[in-house]
Amino acid sequence: MMVRRADFLAANRGRRAPMPGFVLLVRERGDGDPAMRYGITVTKKVGGAVIRNRMKRRFRVLARELLPTLGIAGADHVLIGRDGGIERDFALLHAELTKALGKIMTRPIDPPRDPSRRKGKPQRQPRTEPNRAPGQ
Repeated sequence: MMVRRADFLAANRGRRAPMPGFVLLVRERGDGDPAMRYGITVTKKVGGAVIRNRMKRRFRVLARELLPTLGIAGADHVLIGRDGGIERDFALLHAELTKALGKIMTRPIDPPRDPSRRKGKPQRQPRTEPNRAPGQ
């Protein structure tokens, strides 16, 4: 299981398969270790702690069932919970993760995202000081 933030950020540069209940990120580590690792993250936008923990428990069960057979050896797999994921039927999530893992196997690595196209706050422009005469 992945716990370090750096591992999650590295997985974000890998392949992605968006589904209605989650987004699957997969990145081959290339370190020669055939172990599969997985990580789960659910933001506060999804709900309170009870909702997020329930969603993470469901994702852990899915990962333990499907990754040993359908996952990529030597890769990091990250499940990012989406807003509609908690209401989805478990069998539907199971089918979606199976489909997402199949997509990942055929998809090339996505190019890195352009940070200038980020949503949210606009980047701050450097402040310019007015021209002042010396000694003022």
